[in-house]
Amino acid sequence: MKNEKILIQKEGDYNDAMNEILSLMNKGEGNLSQEEVRKLGQMALAAEEYEDRHYPLPMPKTISEMVELKRFQMKLTQAALAEMLGLGKPKLSQILNGKREPDVPFLKAVYKKLGIDPGFLLDNA
Repeated sequence: MKNEKILIQKEGDYNDAMNEILSLMNKGEGNLSQEEVRKLGQMALAAEEYEDRHYPLPMPKTISEMVELKRFQMKLTQAALAEMLGLGKPKLSQILNGKREPDVPFLKAVYKKLGIDPGFLLDNA
């Protein structure tokens, strides 16, 4: 099989691809042939494209939701995020839980460290 792009069109094909991906992953990275590694990569990309088309994530509507999305994407704990932003853990927790309004230092930090669009921050502050 050459480097032909895999395209998943139907839910059944998606489920089959996910089962095959899981099967390959269960073999362990060191136990896969080069062909299996290539196939796994192609199938993962095809599954991701299918998911993006059929199961899009809703865009965050609040600053807290946007910060949580960025935290998830960066695979950070809340404590690691607080440290990255130069904030205390309690302050970050209160802001994310809606118990405290975001202040200017918080807004500057999420803009600079997380790259959150300043227009989004202004519109939702």
